[in-house]
Amino acid sequence: MAILELNNLTKRFGKNVVAVKDLSLEVHDGEYLVLLGPSGCGKTTTMRMVAGLEEATEGTIILDGVEITDLPPRKRNVSMVFQNYAVWPHMTVYQNISYALKLKKMAKDEIDRIVKEVASMTGIAELLERYPSQLSGGQQQRVAVARAIAVKPKLFLMDEPLSNLDAKLRVATRTELKAIHNKTAATTVFVTHDQAEAMSVADRIAIMKNGEIVQIGTPEEVYNKSVSIFVADFIGTPPTNFMDVELVAENGGYCLVNHHIHVTLNAANALLLKEYGKKSLVLGVRPENIILVDKADAVLSAQCLVSEPQGSHQVVAIELDDKLVKIVAPTHPKVRSAETIHLAFKQEAMNFFDKETGLRI
Repeated sequence: MAILELNNLTKRFGKNVVAVKDLSLEVHDGEYLVLLGPSGCGKTTTMRMVAGLEEATEGTIILDGVEITDLPPRKRNVSMVFQNYAVWPHMTVYQNISYALKLKKMAKDEIDRIVKEVASMTGIAELLERYPSQLSGGQQQRVAVARAIAVKPKLFLMDEPLSNLDAKLRVATRTELKAIHNKTAATTVFVTHDQAEAMSVADRIAIMKNGEIVQIGTPEEVYNKSVSIFVADFIGTPPTNFMDVELVAENGGYCLVNHHIHVTLNAANALLLKEYGKKSLVLGVRPENIILVDKADAVLSAQCLVSEPQGSHQVVAIELDDKLVKIVAPTHPKVRSAETIHLAFKQEAMNFFDKETGLRI
């Protein structure tokens, strides 16, 4: 397919609003890259600049070695799938898919071959004679995807394409989109604010905040090696638990302590924090890395506030200094409200952050 390069891309609205700030990014050939971040972080504006729907204030956009920064949308060889499907209601599914091919003055039999091929690929071959009003939301979205694939663009852009679907359909459709991507090997940029969606489909995730990319990496990298408190808090359900702690020398080693916890550090963590040099820091522990143990092995004991059965596991909540701490535990033994539980942390999975900057130590 193609390589997309964004170089120092900036978008200003008026004098005071900077939606995207000096953003540089390379999307690899055939990659499924997700732009992820909260509402207003600049991800959709970035995508619209790539599509040519917004004019870049500064910077360049290069697709497959050709600068397209100032080209009109129709000349960029880019297809975009929108949040609201944007299928034409007065046309059948067949006509929706074939319309752009007719504008290219392709032969009728070639158009027919391409339409049937992409309809089969997207699972809508039996719907070609229907109108959008006769389709479900998920089916309409697949029509939009088929229409985008049909013109064989160098780059696919998807702007929150699943946000109008109900929860169950979203999960099914995101799997279908990933499967379609695997079949086409198309270079794809996918925008979402849903971190579970990003984790499930991305080859790499670029996490944005205030118009800038704060971390880019594989789903495993951004989840397990979050570069900041912001990323660690944004990625994961339930999110990371954070605790203010002090580093204390004890019995020839080092411990992390506060009013509730006392964690004797292993050699690797002790060395890392000794070299860090500050005594006060933030400990981050994901819910699945807090385990139920016997009292003698506990670093923390507390009363269960509530336990939420989830079928395959239970989410147990405790309260420390008016802050909820959540634990993902096996279904058995069942933890009950008001029961005192004893907890330990998986040392190899603990994360440490600077109190002032919020950055990973």
